[in-house]
Amino acid sequence: MDTMVLKVTGMSCGSCVKSVTGVLEALPGVAKAEVSLERAEAVVTYEADKVVREQMVAAIDDAGFEAG
Repeated sequence: MDTMVLKVTGMSCGSCVKSVTGVLEALPGVAKAEVSLERAEAVVTYEADKVVREQMVAAIDDAGFEAG
């Protein structure tokens, strides 16, 4: 398993955190997503052969937030 930190902007509440967590953990290959409103980031544990950074960023963007 690999770990990646993604900056996430546009979150303003706990519901936003749940949304970002949900879209990330729904991706095949993502084992766990720990999203922090205070740090504006997501720490993602994933299988590099099943999911890539661009897919994670796209999922966050599609949920209405911005990832970088």
